[in-house]
Amino acid sequence: MSLSPRIIAFLLAVLISGLTVAFLSVVDGVTINMLFVVAVSSFIVSFFLILYAVELLVYREVNKMYKTIRRLKLRDFNLSNKTIIKNNNPFKKLNDEIFVYVAKKQKEIDELKRLEQFRREFLADVSHELKTPIFAAQGFIHTLIDGAVDDEFVRDKFLAKAARSLDGLDALVKDLVALSQLETGEIRMHLERVDIYQITLEIFEQLENIAEAKGITLRIKSSLQRSDVIRADVARLGAARPDAARTDLQGPVWVMADPQRITQVMTNLIENGIKYGNDAGKVVVSFADDKKHISISVRDDGPGIAPEHLSRIFERFYRVEKSRSKERGGTGLGLAIVKHILNAHKSKITVMSKPDKGTMFRFKLEKAVETEL
Repeated sequence: MSLSPRIIAFLLAVLISGLTVAFLSVVDGVTINMLFVVAVSSFIVSFFLILYAVELLVYREVNKMYKTIRRLKLRDFNLSNKTIIKNNNPFKKLNDEIFVYVAKKQKEIDELKRLEQFRREFLADVSHELKTPIFAAQGFIHTLIDGAVDDEFVRDKFLAKAARSLDGLDALVKDLVALSQLETGEIRMHLERVDIYQITLEIFEQLENIAEAKGITLRIKSSLQRSDVIRADVARLGAARPDAARTDLQGPVWVMADPQRITQVMTNLIENGIKYGNDAGKVVVSFADDKKHISISVRDDGPGIAPEHLSRIFERFYRVEKSRSKERGGTGLGLAIVKHILNAHKSKITVMSKPDKGTMFRFKLEKAVETEL
């Protein structure tokens, strides 16, 4: 038979009432009416006090513990810290502490499972990415060993292809090492006052040939010093007057950043805009004032990225269109490295894109105080 709080309270109240009456019955001068009143009153008081203690302090909290276990099974980890602090009931504190502890452990288990899944996917991706250039170089070299080396034309052609495959392998390994060092904190950002505007111009000149091959115009827009649009049509200038674009542009844009790493970020974003943008299109780098920060965006007018891919483009080796991405080159780690570099700058990169409307990447860097040299 299971004892409910009321049965327990009733039995204990009867016991207390009986003991009280038995004790008073041996006292001289106590009448039967007095014993009856004492018995009834002690029973009522004892019953309700015991019922409250058992019902509210024990049974109710035990039931909450069962509910807590059920919530944990369902992975519902919502619990206010204020609730734990304000509780004076030891059973409630115990209940909450058990919940918080188990919830924390469950989250740790979930995180370990997530990391294990990530490790498996990463190893599979790395194996696939390494296999392609290795097998390609291996095939060319074995062909030469089997006799093609005697043909000068075939030899030179196959050696050049093997060299390109090995160059791609070298770039992949370097990116993997850099990404690993960024994640573990081995690479530290050395922040200093840099001109992000000048860095952008230099990147434009480096990528000028690639942009010209696709007829893409590289432009700079800024609202920092005047309202009219300032443009740098570097891709259309050619090599004849490389400084012509600079004379009509605004002054420097000073930010606090690691020069080498922020150059890597800008190069990757601008190069991606050129690679994945439409032919005869444009890639626009914009600077805007955002109180204590400079907002920097890189936008292209290419085919854009479908919504289902936006949340994953910063993952390692993730490619929106695997076949086309392979044709355009790259290791598939560029955006992952960009994200980690900006995180190390205490910044966050965001992406906005619509199919056939282009893609825009945006992040912020802390302003640097301008000084006269």
